Amino acid sequence: MWIYALICIAIVGLDQWSKFEVVRTIPLGGEVPFIPHVLSFTHIRNSGAAWSILEGKRWFFAVITVIAIVGVLYLFREYRGKSRVLSCGLALILAGALGNLIDRVRQGYVVDMIRLDFINFPIFNIADMSLVIGVALTFIALWKLEDKRAWK
Repeated sequence: MWIYALICIAIVGLDQWSKFEVVRTIPLGGEVPFIPHVLSFTHIRNSGAAWSILEGKRWFFAVITVIAIVGVLYLFREYRGKSRVLSCGLALILAGALGNLIDRVRQGYVVDMIRLDFINFPIFNIADMSLVIGVALTFIALWKLEDKRAWK
C-alpha cells in the first residue's frame, strides 16, 4: 500500500510545483507555446469545473471533493490487495482531488495551464490529468473484478 501513497504524494507534489512555476513565470492570461499548434502553457484561474461550469462555487467543490476522498479511501480499504490497477487508479484519483482541493481551499480557484492548441478543450492541470486517468483505470479494474465474480 505504501507504493500507492508514494504515487499520490509524488503527483500532488508535481501538480503543486507546476502550478507554482506557472504562476511565477507566466503572467495571468499569458501563453507560452511548447509544441507549436499542438501544446502550449498558459496561466488561468478557474473557480469552476471544466469549461468553468459552476464558476465561483468554491465550497461546493470543496465539499464534493472531501466526499470523493472519503469514497476513494473506502474503496482502497474494501478492495485492498485485489487489483494493482484499481489501487493505482484510486491513488491517481486521490492525488488529483487533493491537488485541486489544495488550490480551492488556499486560493479560491485552481490554476490551470495545459492547453491543447489543436482542439477546443478546457485548459487543465496535472491534477485534472491524474483524476481522468485514475477514473478510467478504476472503472476498468472494477469492471474486470465484477466480470470475474460473474463467472464464478
